[in-house]
Amino acid sequence: MSKGDFDDIHSRLQALLPAGWFSDKSPVLNCLLSSCTLSLSWCYSLYAYARCQTRISTASDSWLDIAARDFFGARLMRDEGMSDNELRRKISKSLFCERGTRQAITVSVKGLTGLAPTIIEPLRPADTGGYGIPAMGYGMAGRYGSRAIPYQAFVIAHRSVKSGATDDSPENETSYISSHPDAENGDITISSGKATDAQIYAAIAAVKMLGTIVWVRVQ
Repeated sequence: MSKGDFDDIHSRLQALLPAGWFSDKSPVLNCLLSSCTLSLSWCYSLYAYARCQTRISTASDSWLDIAARDFFGARLMRDEGMSDNELRRKISKSLFCERGTRQAITVSVKGLTGLAPTIIEPLRPADTGGYGIPAMGYGMAGRYGSRAIPYQAFVIAHRSVKSGATDDSPENETSYISSHPDAENGDITISSGKATDAQIYAAIAAVKMLGTIVWVRVQ
C-alpha cells in the first residue's frame, strides 16, 4: 500500500466512519466506499502527475517537450526515439552552457559534429599572424587579418566522415551566415554525429556574442 492508492484511500474512508455503526459485512457500504475510493485515488494520481510536470527534473511525456519549447522555441526538440531522460539532459545542458565566448562556439559545434571547428577572427593576431611575431608568414598561403571588419569571425565546421551529407544541403556547400545581432539563446545539443547544417548554424547563433557577425562554412 502506498500513499494515494486504492487501499490507502479506502482505509482512510473507513477510519472516518463512526465506530460500531456498521457490521463487518456491509455490502452496500463497501460498494459505496469502493466507488468513492476509485474516484479519489484517480484524483490523487492526477494531482501527483500534475505536480511532477511543474519541474524539468520530474516532467515527462509531452510536458517535457513543452518545457523545452518554453525555453528554446523550435531550436531544441525531441529527436525521434529520444527518451525523457535524454531530452532532460539535453535541456539541462543547454540551460547551463557557456555563451558569448570563442570557447562556447567550439564546444557547441564539437558537441554536434564531434570535431572542433576552425575559428578565425580577423582582428586576432593569433589567428592571422603578424609582423615580428612567431606566427608571421609573409608571402605564404595563410589568413589575412583586417581592421575593416570588426566584431566578425569566420567559423569552419568540419563534418565527420561518418556523418555524411545533410538533408539540408550537399556536403561542403557554403550556405549560411549567422549574423543576426539579437539571436536568442538556444541549444548546444549533445553530439549525435549526424547534425544537419541548420542545427550547426542554430547552435552557433545561440552562443555567439550579441552584436557580432559569424560567417559559417560547413565542410
